[in-house]
Formats: sequence, structure tokens, C-alpha cells
Amino acid sequence: MQKLPAQQKRAFWLRQLYLWHWISSAGCLVGMLLFAVTGLTLNNASHIEAKPIVKKSTIVLPASLLTYLQAQPVSNKASLPHAVADWLMGSMDIDAADKPAEWSAEEVYVSLPRPGGDAWLSINRESGEMDYEITNRGWISYLNDLHKGRNTGTAWSWFLDVFSSMALVFSLTGLCLLYMHSANRPSTWPLVGIGVVIPLVLAILFIH
Repeated sequence: MQKLPAQQKRAFWLRQLYLWHWISSAGCLVGMLLFAVTGLTLNNASHIEAKPIVKKSTIVLPASLLTYLQAQPVSNKASLPHAVADWLMGSMDIDAADKPAEWSAEEVYVSLPRPGGDAWLSINRESGEMDYEITNRGWISYLNDLHKGRNTGTAWSWFLDVFSSMALVFSLTGLCLLYMHSANRPSTWPLVGIGVVIPLVLAILFIH
């Protein structure tokens, strides 16, 4: 098989790089915008005023469900019984299923952290009285937690992995395109060098 001339090879690789570059950029566009904006909000968090909204409620667990809690041994660190978790979801829209619980002789406590806020519930094992508190810190805090992947669950963790892979493809294909065009653009590598040197110098001199 006859080899392709150098010019045709170059044209082939350019087409492939442009193809993967624009596909990856389209795939990670929204994610990159989100992470750029939340990078600013995280870096300037001290200048952004937040007013958490806290809601508290107290109810009594039905007696038929209280027996499930009373049957659990004190040393048990298991989650709430399924019947209790299903009732909480259906009656109060509280997702406590499969969440680790802290059991004592008097009560069971469940921490329910969430992006942009926090929540917890405590159920008295004798009386069935339940205290529930939920804190909402607003949309900026919510988006910041998405940026950090904090308390966001498995699905968002998968999204972050896919997004990071697409961003890596976008960056590497961009680097290859810079290399292929650098002969006609003398400022290419000086600019790339500046992009490498500036964060390196800042890290060495100002981060301790």
C-alpha cells in the first residue's frame, strides 16, 4: 500500500483533531461554564452574603412503626428500617432510606447532608416523637457543592467523571492543534509557556 504524502497525512490528522475537539467542547460546554462560574463564587465566597433558611418540624411517629425502632439493638449502626424510611418519604418527603443512623437507648439520629444545605432527624425510641430540621443555604451554595461533588450522590459522581474525560480530550486535542499550527504562529509556545509558568510561580512563591 502506497504511503500517503505528508500533506495528506497532515490534513487527515487535522480533520480528526478538529472533529474530536469540537465534539468534546460541545459535550463539556455546560459543565465548563458551570465550573468556571462556581470557581469564581468559591474563590470569592467571603464577599457573597448567604442567608440560610432553617425549617424545623416535630411530629410523632405512628405506633405501628415505633415497634421497628424499639426492636433495634443499641449497638446497631444500621440505617432506618425500610417501613420507617418509606413512611418518612411518603408523609414528609424525607429521603432517609439506606442512610447510616446513630442508635442509642433513647433515640436514633440520622444526618441528611445535601448540596446547598443540611438536614437531620432525631426520633425518640420510647415516645416516637421526631424532630426534623432542614437548612437551605441558597442556589450559590448549591452550585458550589455541585462543583465540589459534595453530598451529590452516585449519579453526579459519574457525571463528573464523564465531564472530566471530555475536558481532557478537549484540552489534549487543543494542544495537538497548537502543535500542528505552531510553525505558522510563532507566539504559540511562548503563550503556552506563560500559561504554565504563571501558576507554577504563584504556587511556589505565594502558597505555603
